[in-house]
Amino acid sequence: MHRINLVKILSFLLLAVTISVNAQHDTQVEKTVEAAHTEIAPVDKDLKTEIKEYINHHLLDSYDFSLFSYTTDAGEHKYIGAPLPVILWDGGLQVFSSSKLHHGESVAEVDGNFYKLYHGKIYKTDSAEGIINYDEHHHATNIKPLDFSITKNVVFIFLVGLLMFFMFSKMAKNYKKNALPTGLGRLLEPIILYVRDDIAIPNIGKKHYKRYMSYLLTIFFFVWIINLLGLTPLGVNVTNNIAVTLALALMTYFITTFSGNKDYWKHIFWMPGVPTLMKIILAPIELLGTIIKPFSLMIRLYANITAGHIVLMSIIGLMFIFKNWIGSPLSFGLAFALSLLELLVAALQAYIFTMLSALYFGSAVEEHDHH
Repeated sequence: MHRINLVKILSFLLLAVTISVNAQHDTQVEKTVEAAHTEIAPVDKDLKTEIKEYINHHLLDSYDFSLFSYTTDAGEHKYIGAPLPVILWDGGLQVFSSSKLHHGESVAEVDGNFYKLYHGKIYKTDSAEGIINYDEHHHATNIKPLDFSITKNVVFIFLVGLLMFFMFSKMAKNYKKNALPTGLGRLLEPIILYVRDDIAIPNIGKKHYKRYMSYLLTIFFFVWIINLLGLTPLGVNVTNNIAVTLALALMTYFITTFSGNKDYWKHIFWMPGVPTLMKIILAPIELLGTIIKPFSLMIRLYANITAGHIVLMSIIGLMFIFKNWIGSPLSFGLAFALSLLELLVAALQAYIFTMLSALYFGSAVEEHDHH
């Protein structure tokens, strides 16, 4: 029992650390598109352009946790929220609060170095004026320090991790005292049994399924809870960050690869019962298939969650475009119905990711009878 609990804890820690390290790279990739559009945008923006930019901004990660913002009569931007720590490696460790950046409106001075937040990325500048230099393609040429900052997505990853840790720790303690579940355990036990009896055992088999239960339960509840948080007004969009889904998919890939038995690898490189010439042709295809499987996991989760958020916020934006007694109520009703559908999608994506992971594990440990 202690060994199983240790595996669960290590599985979760590996999951959290992997995601937190990779979450920052997606911030740079996704915001390049926003930067390109912002650079060519006209000064006078119509309502549709403003809604589109707001949706793009809502989907991105940030260096602070903002609840909302407003503009005063004097034209000053006010932000209600909390700053987060910025951690940079620039010839040494540089740590400071994101409040120094003031959402890109100020230049942060740290130990004689100047840093500016520009289009969602932190650049090093030569002075407090925060001058950004460009190349012939209008791309910033300033140095970008190595970024390990604790962004909003990373904060919620750790919060969900702590929530899961205390939730299941309490459930385990209750089981030691009582044979029957109590409190939150009454809700969680049917879900855990469902993952075991309808996902793990049918796809992996009774002989090997216990080896993977800790990971399957962790991935199911993590994706489910994170997806539900993405539907709240907090602006938490962790699984529409492709680096997060990449980290999750890589964990499934590595577990499948390192737990595969000799039959698994034999059916990839030298399939039994197949002519030799066909084996040579099929081996690279089968090997490529082992990479495509986790890639499909990454894209499926990322694309479904991102598309759901874009569609939902676009429909909400229609209320501000129509501004009449017919269009606005219809948009609100459609947004409400879609929100209910997104609740189903949040659980469905967790189920699909867990189901396919179990299917890949099952193929890796399947024992074939050769005649």
